[in-house]
Amino acid sequence: MKINFQFVTVMLCLFIATGCHKKNVPPATGSHSDSLYFPPVNSSTWETIAPATLGWDNTALNNLYPYLQSKNTKAFIILKNGKIVTEQYFGSFTADSLWYWASAGKTMTGLLVGIAQREGLLNINDISSKYLGTGWTRAPIDKENKITIRHQLTMTTGLDDDVPDNYCTLPSCLIYKADAGTRWAYHTGAYTLLDQVIANVSGMPFNSYFQQKISGKIGMNGTWIKIPNSNNVYYSNARSMAKFGLLLLNKGNWGNIPVLDDSVYFHQQINTSQNLNLSYGYLTWLNGKRSCMLPSLQTVFPTAIIPNAPTDMYAALGKNDQKIYVVPSQQLVYQNGQRR
Repeated sequence: MKINFQFVTVMLCLFIATGCHKKNVPPATGSHSDSLYFPPVNSSTWETIAPATLGWDNTALNNLYPYLQSKNTKAFIILKNGKIVTEQYFGSFTADSLWYWASAGKTMTGLLVGIAQREGLLNINDISSKYLGTGWTRAPIDKENKITIRHQLTMTTGLDDDVPDNYCTLPSCLIYKADAGTRWAYHTGAYTLLDQVIANVSGMPFNSYFQQKISGKIGMNGTWIKIPNSNNVYYSNARSMAKFGLLLLNKGNWGNIPVLDDSVYFHQQINTSQNLNLSYGYLTWLNGKRSCMLPSLQTVFPTAIIPNAPTDMYAALGKNDQKIYVVPSQQLVYQNGQRR
């Protein structure tokens, strides 16, 4: 992922439309479940709310759609208090069309790791070799044994991301670069092996565990498609992305039903997880921090990811603008992207 000026432009247009400002209200505290609407799990029903009733600038909002279409956007949804404010599809893409999440799916894996830990299947402070077996990397054994599940969640394994195939999960691709915890680098191969960890500890295929613990509980319709020895990518419709955003907004609960029954872990997932990249939690991007790092770069930029967006915003981000933005202080979810 690189600095994406389309992303910044869209966010600025959104905050003009919704009346948000850089100087926004502080993050909300406590549970949102009493004031949030959650669509029925096994139904296409989803309540809507008109932008005008929220005092939004309809002209600014309508001017955004041609811009999105010009950038080959496939789908765009905004939720306010869980209700749909706008739901737009472009070209031949429809509400039933499926598309890939790319790295936005990482945030779902992060949540699933928390569920597995809550069930006593793993501990994120354990070394990864406990669940993957010795020799899952080509690092010297003493260096491999420094890598924990937490390091995989935070992109701090110390394994070299500058290999010919960043997605490769074979030991030959997982090469020592630095001690775990001393270097932040966006390394998809090292992250992807968390899926194998979950499969190993749960005794069921990763897809099945995910369906049982997350997607089936909130009514998502997607599936993970695994490339052998490489990436594991989730495909779904746009509403499923919005549903996951709503689950994040309500701190891992679907209404009053806990999906991740661990408020401590969820808090850690959406807050700075290490001191190298302040804008990264557990496989989740964070706004409002004083600095950030980006994939493929070792530069620390002295800025938040999106300076003009609310400081409490966090996000699941994937290439080609597969993105979910969550703004707790305003009870907003933006599902943006699905770009060709």
